[in-house]
Amino acid sequence: MIRPDILIIGAGLTGLCLHHFLKDSPFKIHLVEARPRVGGRIHTKHPEGGPPLEMGATWLGAKHTRLVELLKSLDLKVFPQKLGTNAIYEWISTSPHQLVALPENEEPSYRLRGGTSTLIDALANEVGPDSLYLGEPVEKITLTPDGIQAITGKRIFQARAIVSTLPPNLLLNQVNIQPELPGDLTGVMEKTHTWMGESIKFALSYKEAFWREPISSGTVLSNVGPVTELYDHSSFAEDSYALKGFFNGTYASLKRSEREAMVMGQLRRYYGNRVDDHTGYHEAVWAREPFTYAPYETHVLPHQNNGHQLYQKPYLDGKLIVAGSETASLYPGYMEGAIRSAEFVYDLLKHRI
Repeated sequence: MIRPDILIIGAGLTGLCLHHFLKDSPFKIHLVEARPRVGGRIHTKHPEGGPPLEMGATWLGAKHTRLVELLKSLDLKVFPQKLGTNAIYEWISTSPHQLVALPENEEPSYRLRGGTSTLIDALANEVGPDSLYLGEPVEKITLTPDGIQAITGKRIFQARAIVSTLPPNLLLNQVNIQPELPGDLTGVMEKTHTWMGESIKFALSYKEAFWREPISSGTVLSNVGPVTELYDHSSFAEDSYALKGFFNGTYASLKRSEREAMVMGQLRRYYGNRVDDHTGYHEAVWAREPFTYAPYETHVLPHQNNGHQLYQKPYLDGKLIVAGSETASLYPGYMEGAIRSAEFVYDLLKHRI
């Protein structure tokens, strides 16, 4: 039996940030993660010879103040997203696409140099090897006379407090919690939108950025699809190039090869056969990630119940906290929300154990 003071379920951005805030406290902190990797919905691929490719969380803005502060404290740098002065726009399938002028961007978006995973790596490096358990989905949480237990297929954690950073609907569907959580809370959890749960992201890497020609653009907005948005995803150093786009979630049922063929067919309309010379096609279908997404029992709207007030207090005699980006009262679903959730839990724990 492992006996931490605080057990954090999930080694994504919220869980790693909470450890970061608590690392100098007297508490013994352990993290348990279902995946064989850290990062959760931050997942950067590093193909050989290509730029870092974000399959998960990517952008931030100046308004994301907690994230900006954290990056500065870790000495991590950002660079502005390249949009260009024009965009390719498809309004309707019966009309050809157009090259339209983009208005001046008053709130630019930024990306991390080296990829968003640099943030995860910096935080994970603060966790001792004996405090992080990968590849262990938590199966059960049980209140005990002397604390609270989390049980995986390999071991039992006996803690003074447990913080779940899983998306609330996932926690409700995959973890047996005893005694049962209050009905008003579970009713909210099952109707809380899992951020990025329906997203399909893809990227194509290239040896040259042909879309930067004056009569072209790497920024695409399409009502026709199947790709609805596309952006220049080249490296900060400008030594490797890529395009990154988004599918509508309804295409999750298709095979990877079918989605790739659809991407290529659409991009040929804009760029011709040059798109065929890519050095790699990469994608992430988040609805197929069992440690991110669980199907809803009823229809759930984007952002529904994100930041709900019932997530702002602990349960099971104060020993279980439901945290994570979806629960943040500000910027829920974003990296900023994940950090704010960790800050909130940190303040809560300081006064409770």
